[in-house]
Amino acid sequence: MKTEEITVSSKFQVVIPLALRERRNIVAGQKMAWVDFDDGLRLIEVKPPAAYRGIARGLKDSRIQDDPERFA
Repeated sequence: MKTEEITVSSKFQVVIPLALRERRNIVAGQKMAWVDFDDGLRLIEVKPPAAYRGIARGLKDSRIQDDPERFA
């Protein structure tokens, strides 16, 4: 994990450093969200719902038996 230092402007704006923008492929107009934790803040990318399509494809745990009554 690399850290980059930024400065908050008088208008409470921050600039994402170029190296981070390039590494994370962040582009102008992209949506981001701040997440507030007890010990700090985290900036995360907001992805469109379509980006999550199929993320659980093939997820099957054969050790867990299906409950036949669940589908009744």
